[in-house]
Amino acid sequence: MARARTNVARHKRVRRTLTAAKGYWGGRHRLYRTAKEAVLSAGVDAYRGRKQKKVDYRRLWITRLTAALRARGFSYSRFIGGLKKANIALNRKVLSELAIGDVRAFDRIVEMALQKA
Repeated sequence: MARARTNVARHKRVRRTLTAAKGYWGGRHRLYRTAKEAVLSAGVDAYRGRKQKKVDYRRLWITRLTAALRARGFSYSRFIGGLKKANIALNRKVLSELAIGDVRAFDRIVEMALQKA
């Protein structure tokens, strides 16, 4: 009697991989072995990209804050130090949005931070 093989499970695994590789160029969406490598590599890049996105946004917020503070004649580092001493717990995202959207509120926060700096 012939040995039973994992036909259904294997077919399902191959189908899942080839579906995930849909839209890839050349054999990367047709051939199982190359598609498997491509999907694995894409997953690694996607994971890394999700982490990098957080870094990129923080860099953007700090750049916006620096520009807003330079226009007022202050440095970013003195501002952040003043915020910590004044116990103002606003993150860089919120501060960046205030600098763009609500200038008067941002000016008040800058004054409070620089009194403590």
